[in-house]
Amino acid sequence: MLQDILSAIPLGIFLSFMLGPVFFVLLETAAIKGFRAALAFDIGVLIADAVFLCIAYFGTNPLLKRLKDDPALYVFGGTVLVTYGIITFIKIKRTTITPSTFEFQKLKNSDYIQIVVKGFLLNFINIGVLGFWLGLIIIFGPALEMKPFRLFSFFTTILGTYLFIDIIKILLAKKLKHKFTPRRIAVSKKIISILIIIFGVILVFRGIAPKQISKIEQQVEERINIDPIDTLNQK
Repeated sequence: MLQDILSAIPLGIFLSFMLGPVFFVLLETAAIKGFRAALAFDIGVLIADAVFLCIAYFGTNPLLKRLKDDPALYVFGGTVLVTYGIITFIKIKRTTITPSTFEFQKLKNSDYIQIVVKGFLLNFINIGVLGFWLGLIIIFGPALEMKPFRLFSFFTTILGTYLFIDIIKILLAKKLKHKFTPRRIAVSKKIISILIIIFGVILVFRGIAPKQISKIEQQVEERINIDPIDTLNQK
């Protein structure tokens, strides 16, 4: 069991630093709305991950492989992200930038619930997350003998590590809160909106032209994996 936990910790760290819309929105929420709001957002993200894990565990592998590679799902998820990013960008653009506009207000319980739902939906519409969890189950499941207790310990450790690292990120982002002027907040929100649009476009292209995207990813991986010593020897 200890070995399972130690194997899961690096995966949790890797998951926490995966660049995606969730990563940037989490940092923005922490810096602008505070620790509790960012934690609520992160809980929503974790709930979506738990749902994907349950789907991957209880579903049949052939069905899930077809589902995660379905171009229509990538196009749908990407379109939702692009739409969300555009609407957010337009809202900020039309907002008059004054100190009261971005005043740090005390959130109500209903606001936290909305933030949890936002984290859940933002993570859930990314079908690539399902592929990630399915891949982990396919890779590590046999090594864990597909025993429910070992699988539970393994994936709980991943999610726990992910949450722990995210809490550190939230605390670091919160320290920047006093440096956020209304104009800087507006600029940061616009940048994050643009990044969400970019991630959405990538998802759409993955659905429209999956082979071309796979070739590009393979070329990038090959370049990353080039041994610098071999390169120098060739020169």
